[in-house]
Amino acid sequence: MTRIDAKFAELKATDKKAFVAYVMAGDPDFDTSLELVKGLPVAGVDVIELGLPFTDPMADGPTIQLAGQRALEAGMTLQRTLDLARAFREEDNTTPIVMMGYYNPIYSRGVETFLKDAKEAGIDGLIVVDLPPEEDSELCLPAQQAGLNFIRLATPTTDDKRLPRVLQNTSGFVYYVSITGITGAAEAEATNVGPEVARIKSQTDLPVIVGFGINTPEKSQAIASVADGAVVGSAIVSQIGAGKPVGEVLSFVKSLADGAHSA
Repeated sequence: MTRIDAKFAELKATDKKAFVAYVMAGDPDFDTSLELVKGLPVAGVDVIELGLPFTDPMADGPTIQLAGQRALEAGMTLQRTLDLARAFREEDNTTPIVMMGYYNPIYSRGVETFLKDAKEAGIDGLIVVDLPPEEDSELCLPAQQAGLNFIRLATPTTDDKRLPRVLQNTSGFVYYVSITGITGAAEAEATNVGPEVARIKSQTDLPVIVGFGINTPEKSQAIASVADGAVVGSAIVSQIGAGKPVGEVLSFVKSLADGAHSA
C-alpha cells in the first residue's frame, strides 16, 4: 500500500473528502518552494502535487507556464525536484507526493534510473499528462512495478468507449479534469461534474478527484461534495506568482482545504 492508498483509506474511514494542492517545484526559488511545500500539510492538504518544471507544458495555462519558467530560471531541474521531495521527507513521512509533469525529462534521465531515484526521494505517484494508455509499457507499468501509483486523467471528452482503457492501469486515484481546455481557463461547475464523477465511479473503485477550474473555498466545497475530493493548482500558483509571502499563500490554501473538508 502506497502513502496515497493509505491516505484515501484513512479519509474514507472518517467519511472525509480529500484536498489536493498543486505547486510548481522551485517556484519562485528552491528555498521558498521547500518552505511552502513543508507548510502544506499543516494547512490541511491531504495530497501534494509537485509540478516538474518543463519548457513545453502543453496542458497548462499561462499561470502554470509562468511558474515553470520562474522555476527553470531559478535553476530547477528534475534532480532538484527530487532533492526538494527528499528534503520534505526529512520532516514528513506520511503526506503523499504526486509528481506531475511531462515525459521528456523522465525519458532523458532513463525510466529505470528515474523510478529508483523517485522512490528513494519519497515520491508516491506520477501524473504524466503526455503519455496515453497506449504507451503504458513506457512508464506506467514499470512505475507500478516499482511501487509508485500511476494516476490517469479523465476528461469531459473521455467517452464510455475510451474510459475503460483510461482506467485499465490507473492506480491511487482518478483525476477528473472538469473542463475542456488548459489549466486555469474556466471555472468548474458541480452540476456538470457530478454526473461525470458518477459515470467514472460506476467503472472503478478508485477515488475520483476533480481538478481544473476551482479557485475559491466555496467552489472547493461544491466540487468536493460531488466527488471524493478537489484539486487546486492555478489559484495557488497565482498567489505565489504575485509574490505573496509564504504564510499568506498557506492561509489561502487552508481556506480551500477547509472548503473541501466541509463538503
